Amino acid sequence: MTATLATENLTATDRCDRCGAQAYLLVRLPSGGELYFCNHHGREHEDTLRESGADIVDESSRLAGS
Repeated sequence: MTATLATENLTATDRCDRCGAQAYLLVRLPSGGELYFCNHHGREHEDTLRESGADIVDESSRLAGS
């Protein structure tokens, strides 16, 4: 997994594909698909995403400011 700096800010309308919570991680799959994850589910699937070569926009640092 390659963590990248956010270039397109995720908003409150971006929702986790697993649970519907606010998404803080945008995952771009090597196949071209995109997934959105809350911090919890993003970390839960981190190893699998890394192995697949996914590129991740991680805005979870915004949680500390809440």
